[in-house]
Amino acid sequence: MPGGHRRQPSIELLELMGVVKENGNEQMSLPPLYNPLSYDYVLVAKTREHTDREAIKKQIEFIEELKKKNFKVTKIPDDDLVFFGIQAPIEVFEKYRYLLKVSDACNWSSDQNNVPLSTRIRVVHFILNHTPISSGEGLRELMKMKVFEARFCLHEKKKQRELTDSWARWTACFQGQPITAVRNYFGEKVALYYLWLGWYTYMLIPPALIGVIVFLYGLAFFNTSPLIKEVCDVDLVMCPLCDKRCKVWLLSDTCTYAKVSLLFDNNGTVVFAMVMAVWATLFLEFWKRHRTSYVCEWKVSDWCEEEEELILEIVNDVNCEPKKFKHSYLRSTLVFVCVTIMILVIIGLTHALVVFRVIAAVLLADGSWEFMSTHSNSVAMMLGAVFHYLIITVMTRVNRIVAMKLCEIEKTRSFAATERSFTVKMFTFQFFTYFSSLFYVAFFLGRINGRPGHYVRIASKWRLEECHPSGCLTDLFIQMAIIMVLKQTISNVFEFTGPWFGKWLKRRRTHKLQRKCAHCYLKEDSQAKHGAELCDNCKLRDWLNNYRLNDVDSFSLFKEFLEMVIQFSFTTIFVAAFPLAPLLALINNIIEIRLDAIKMVTLERRMVPKKTNDIGVWINLLEAIGVLAVIANGLVIGVSSDFIPRLVYQYRYGPCVNSTATDIDCMVGYINNTLSSATMDNVEIRREFSPDQMVTPNGMNVTSCSYKDYRDSEDYDLTPQFWLILAVRFAFVILFEHIVVICKFIAAWFVPAAPMQVKNNSLFDKLKRLKEELRSFEESQR
Repeated sequence: MPGGHRRQPSIELLELMGVVKENGNEQMSLPPLYNPLSYDYVLVAKTREHTDREAIKKQIEFIEELKKKNFKVTKIPDDDLVFFGIQAPIEVFEKYRYLLKVSDACNWSSDQNNVPLSTRIRVVHFILNHTPISSGEGLRELMKMKVFEARFCLHEKKKQRELTDSWARWTACFQGQPITAVRNYFGEKVALYYLWLGWYTYMLIPPALIGVIVFLYGLAFFNTSPLIKEVCDVDLVMCPLCDKRCKVWLLSDTCTYAKVSLLFDNNGTVVFAMVMAVWATLFLEFWKRHRTSYVCEWKVSDWCEEEEELILEIVNDVNCEPKKFKHSYLRSTLVFVCVTIMILVIIGLTHALVVFRVIAAVLLADGSWEFMSTHSNSVAMMLGAVFHYLIITVMTRVNRIVAMKLCEIEKTRSFAATERSFTVKMFTFQFFTYFSSLFYVAFFLGRINGRPGHYVRIASKWRLEECHPSGCLTDLFIQMAIIMVLKQTISNVFEFTGPWFGKWLKRRRTHKLQRKCAHCYLKEDSQAKHGAELCDNCKLRDWLNNYRLNDVDSFSLFKEFLEMVIQFSFTTIFVAAFPLAPLLALINNIIEIRLDAIKMVTLERRMVPKKTNDIGVWINLLEAIGVLAVIANGLVIGVSSDFIPRLVYQYRYGPCVNSTATDIDCMVGYINNTLSSATMDNVEIRREFSPDQMVTPNGMNVTSCSYKDYRDSEDYDLTPQFWLILAVRFAFVILFEHIVVICKFIAAWFVPAAPMQVKNNSLFDKLKRLKEELRSFEESQR
């Protein structure tokens, strides 16, 4: 690149925004082959006295297999445990570097010139997992058989302290993240997760502010709206909400509920939903630019995980055979059938949730507690949301087991392919677990319950739930608010206290460590010479410190990503019903970034650094959520909210249609217009409601009651107004989705996925390398 290296403008912009905080000196400055004072990997097993003979035999055989590959293995016993420190020979990394250089996709990697400890760990981790003993069992199987108790790579004390000071502390909540330092320590995969999470959190600020404005807009009309006055001031008698014990009730009793509905079901939510759909596109497009800038800076733009796996297989065994690409229609069909069955089971749980709410409403209405009896439907909805959260908690474990089993059936070729397959399946199951109930509340609640005299019943016994005359959107808001608050607060509490308590418990169980000797302390603070080592006491101290930390696995980062992508779904898909969702997500993410950082740096064992150049299949899932958000929000506004009925009333049936008066509000009479009347003169109504139910709270007998629907009072057929509103609803949904999709395409086209400087830098870099190769070739021909 002409003029020397200069940081990418996209990275400088992120620094200016405060998303990242780079000091400019985080590029690799290590010797060509870095020789750590500590070891690349540590295995832990029980001593002979605490395990059976067969396990000891397998343990010795595995260690001997490693020694055959010239691995250095240091054994240090400690009480009932024995530690095996493993260090790979330099020749292994020389092979790895050479194969990278001659490979098709990885030959532009920065790993050609040095092998930092993060790369050493990744190479050794692969070799350990692909070193079988004579019976064919590898390290994973030996771990399941308890031949080895634990395996982990070691934290580097100096870098650990640096990351704690600059990143992994609560006081750094509003500071940028040292992404390159995170990458140098934990690898590109972890660094890209935190870069994505930091950018997502920053981009939540505008929608959070707009959501608060929409909320305040509804609050401004809290007491002046004619809709509120009509509910609160008019004593309309409403039909009983359940059988037998429920009596007629006054619409004015639900004044508070109507006010809450207006906070979230107002004209501002339409604009907000459109803004959020475009926001999702801009967020993803700008993310692609920032990702491209960083992977170019790290020189992993053309990196291929599957090709690296092939290189590692050759490094591990020169005579290895490649795993062939295979496709089985039988296996694919079996997996598809199993996934479909699992989705149907999850949807079945949603039906169980509906039954639970219906029965809970009936039982609460029959209860002796007056408050519960009066507000039985609302309390049942809240209890249903809590029950839904419990279902989510249980099904998360079930979904993971099922997704893993399905991946085993598929027999994917590589770990990267397995990870992609598992991610798609797990996210699909979790999405249906979280959102099936919300889709029911948004699009079916109150629309399939029938009418007086012809109510739809479960098992011909329990009536389905009804919406409030002010609309169904508040029910959706209650569901979302409870699930989001419970999920974020409880998850974060357990996510932090769990590892902290585990570390404390292990420290209590093991003996107090000896202090580090002065000689080794000086060695750690100075540049290690080739072959320099810590004494056995200091090695054991370091290994025990790491052993006491909480275990991590290949899917530890997956859990964090899944949590955030589900949150992104909540923030975008039903944002029209819950404008404060982006604000809750923003507050949660500010805490989440530091919580995850503290947990990863100080409470958990070091994650095996993985090299990659993207967040993988997650980007496809995020784009799919963005498209689904357009459809869902269009349907929420057009079908679930009262936006369209209010619009039709204002311009077709309201007092302003044929009036020239300017001092009248055009929405006066709207609530009464949305209600139909049922009279006891009808045989079906008399059969539905008993005389005892037709008594108002003040003791007055009534012969008619109102319910929300557009029906004729004589024959109970749907009125022309119902069909007009239905037609306008569908027209609005189609128009809304087309306009928003066009805006999304324009936004995606307007923001290039890669900055021009990144493309030019890559072009000059490749040209320079090709010229160097040509000069080397010409010199060899002389």
